[in-house]
Amino acid sequence: MQKLDLQGWNRKEHFEFFSNFDEPFFGIVSEVDCTKAYKFSKNNDRSFFAHYLHKSLTAINEIPEFKYRILAKEVVVCDIVHAAATIARKDGTFAFSFAEFHPDFDVFQTALNKEINEVQNSTGLRLSENTQRLDAIHYSSFPWHKLTGLTHSRDFKTSDSVPKITFGKMYEQNSQLKLPVAINAHHGLMDGFHVAKFLEVFQEFLDLE
Repeated sequence: MQKLDLQGWNRKEHFEFFSNFDEPFFGIVSEVDCTKAYKFSKNNDRSFFAHYLHKSLTAINEIPEFKYRILAKEVVVCDIVHAAATIARKDGTFAFSFAEFHPDFDVFQTALNKEINEVQNSTGLRLSENTQRLDAIHYSSFPWHKLTGLTHSRDFKTSDSVPKITFGKMYEQNSQLKLPVAINAHHGLMDGFHVAKFLEVFQEFLDLE
């Protein structure tokens, strides 16, 4: 990680303003077209979850603001951002996981599958240094219904600047498959403009064959 030069940052005043808020996070719920991505996954015997998770991480690592974190009241820039995702168990509980991002999907999927297998053969939350790393995105899913709104449980006694992305249940609309996406982020580090840019780049990667 490297420190961001606050004096030369055009959002310095925004950062200082929102960092004083009790709740500096804002949330946006949108959706992406996953028609091509879902078809590609099925035609190539690929996990759709792993596919769109990898595409979202690829997009995240293209957007500098999603790599910003707050550490000791300074803004630092992560070199690479990874996935810290909640994984559901058959008994209705969930646990935390961590999978390093790699541009090669097969490498990423191998690490993700290892984490999923360990979750399925464990109990409890599986909290660790990895699942709480700053250079990660907190991912979760709500696969039972279409996602139209979302709030997160927050511990205001603990400093938090890690973006959170939640995926809802895929649904069909006008012969297209839509994937709801909720993004919650620290307003001192980014604005709606940057969330929109992420969704745009995410869509571009989903449309790639």
